[in-house]
Amino acid sequence: MQKVIFVTDGDAIACKAIIRATKTLSIGHVILSGGNPTCCSYEDLLKKVKASEYLITVVLFDDAGQVEIGKGETLMKQLAEEEEIEIIGALAVSSADRSADWTRVDVSIDRNGQLVSQGVDKEGIPDLEDHKVHGDTVYVLDQLDIKTVVGIGDLGKMAGRDDPHKGAKVTTKALKLIIERSAK
Repeated sequence: MQKVIFVTDGDAIACKAIIRATKTLSIGHVILSGGNPTCCSYEDLLKKVKASEYLITVVLFDDAGQVEIGKGETLMKQLAEEEEIEIIGALAVSSADRSADWTRVDVSIDRNGQLVSQGVDKEGIPDLEDHKVHGDTVYVLDQLDIKTVVGIGDLGKMAGRDDPHKGAKVTTKALKLIIERSAK
């Protein structure tokens, strides 16, 4: 069974952060579904995920600010229905727009790498709401059977604290948390 972690961001910097973090953790990634917005076909995405040589593969999705279900979320739903794929977790990436869609999270990781019960904003600063992250590609996460959902700020950014050239440390820690919790 292929284990997958969903990431609700797919812009160029997020892709770089995921590439760096997956290399550090020795897990796979599929950035075909990256972009702003996601524009690959479901068939191509499924082929890439199934072809991964890694036990765990990270897959990016992006709706480019579209409210409610967009292309990235549609692909997430389809992939979650595949019998040979187990979704072990998701990074719910916060956006700048507070009126955007939201999802529940089990825990968030702030830009300093600390676990917090609140959601976090785009900069990775803890928010006022417990266990809730606002973002443009997170709407569908509550509808899926996902073991661990981690709230996180904008991948590869967060005031430079998640810079891919410096190890994408916040992204790496969030993915590592999902992997650790999936082993329990």
